[in-house]
Amino acid sequence: MGRHRGAEPHEQRRNRARARVGTGAVDEVETADDGGPAGAADTTATPHPNGGAPGAARTTPRTGPTPVHTPERPGPDAIASARALTKVYGAGETQVRALDGVDVDLARGSLTAVMGPSGSGKSTLMHCLAGLDSPTSGSVIVDGVEISRMSQRQLTKLRRTRIGFVFQAYNLVPTLTAAENIRLPLDIARKPVDKARFDAVVRAVGLEDRLHHRPSELSGGQQQRVACARALVAEPSVVFADEPTGNLDSRSAAEVLGFLRRSVDDLGHSVVMVTHEPSAAAYAHRVLFLADGRLEAELLHPEEGDILAAIGELSAARERRQAAPGATAAAGDGTR
Repeated sequence: MGRHRGAEPHEQRRNRARARVGTGAVDEVETADDGGPAGAADTTATPHPNGGAPGAARTTPRTGPTPVHTPERPGPDAIASARALTKVYGAGETQVRALDGVDVDLARGSLTAVMGPSGSGKSTLMHCLAGLDSPTSGSVIVDGVEISRMSQRQLTKLRRTRIGFVFQAYNLVPTLTAAENIRLPLDIARKPVDKARFDAVVRAVGLEDRLHHRPSELSGGQQQRVACARALVAEPSVVFADEPTGNLDSRSAAEVLGFLRRSVDDLGHSVVMVTHEPSAAAYAHRVLFLADGRLEAELLHPEEGDILAAIGELSAARERRQAAPGATAAAGDGTR
């Protein structure tokens, strides 16, 4: 598992990562080039999105990781599904089995976090579910449509109309303003801009006074909020976020994560987020754990402590399996 952010004391990191982001639009803060605040940070704590509060005693027993039970066929509440999903790179001695028969349903109207050690296959899973990569075998269904056998042209159209993306690197067009970057998916698809929708998304991410700025004039946190607004403005069926806070300081990360969670709770969106940070995954309704291209376990409505404990338990279980007589090297080594 990737290292948790920085060398701050654990409690300080947790409080900073859960800094107040409000229930409406994100408060606008003048920030430095790295996305950090130029002035004093707002240290008022906000309730944990899954019910706890920083430093507060738990009111429910700590939950542990449980096996992932997936029905034979996806149900109506699944926004994205995979069955027997396999992805193999290379051949012969250099073959890498990035995904090894994954069965999973991702709930509609939910924020799902996908975690796993480096090489577990979590990014490969997201790319296959989002139509950015084609599986070697198995099926992928997004919003009731099977995409695993689509042509590249069909996938391109699907990604323009039904799927939103948020990446660690922002991927903004440097010559366009924030407003133009947000409208870009609609412009490419030659769809009219719904002004009410546009204004609502811009207010939600707190960018009303930054719309005419280019990316080089925005902080890292502001750029990522532009990317989030761009992903949501076309009302996609599902948004995939790949390490969306990986380049951000804790304050900016809390703003982005708070917005993604509110986009689900308040606006009814469906979000799937790949992350290696327990503090980020704690914003999710459900956390899935991968290892060696296979789903290991899940947690529902976890706090950060639950996730850290689950990581420890699952790591210890893997070490015991690998140390057992006759154990072989994991087939998924070297995956993404």
